[in-house]
Amino acid sequence: MAVLYLVATPIGNLSDFSQRAVETLRSADQIGCEDTRISRRLLQHYEIEKPLFPFHLHNEHKKVQHLINLLNSGLNIALISNAGMPGISDPGFLATRAAHQSGHTVRVIPGADACTTALVSSGLPCERYRFEGFLPPKKGRQGRLREIAEQNITTVIYESPHRLLKILGELVEHAGSGRLACIARELTKKYEQVQRAPLLELQQYWQEQDTIKGEFVIVLAGRTYSE
Repeated sequence: MAVLYLVATPIGNLSDFSQRAVETLRSADQIGCEDTRISRRLLQHYEIEKPLFPFHLHNEHKKVQHLINLLNSGLNIALISNAGMPGISDPGFLATRAAHQSGHTVRVIPGADACTTALVSSGLPCERYRFEGFLPPKKGRQGRLREIAEQNITTVIYESPHRLLKILGELVEHAGSGRLACIARELTKKYEQVQRAPLLELQQYWQEQDTIKGEFVIVLAGRTYSE
């Protein structure tokens, strides 16, 4: 049977791309990409020339059968996202499930990911944690926030720059202004920033900024944690 490779790509610093990942992409017959334009730049940097096909949030359900057809024909397929591990807040789960169900081999080529990088950087307990990824923008959002606020373990949340102030205000409301948290921005990139402070202090800092740019990870301390 053929092999589906899930290959982690750098979350910022290209030096984090492993030699094994490069060799895997060079050996694959085709590569599924979250965004072929972004992936092509990465592949060109490593002189990898392979047929690419789009595999992203908006076509994942339709493209799964195409991917399985390729595997069924004996082709080894690699799947990559724009940054990080496929399947973690990125397309990948449906393809992996279908590959298993079809009897193909699934192999993961590990690498950097924003969740564990931010979690370890935060200095908050990480022996147990809850990964939330991106919260729903509307339906069910407040219920999830209330649930997160009641957790006794660390929670990791992804957020975009244009919703950062919104979620900080919501976390202050649900978890309290004094709850300790960490904001990690632009991880592994030139302007990486890791801030650790009570929620209210973090909220006030970002309210004072003229612009908010970059990709954000919020690490929230558990309800019973104190220093």
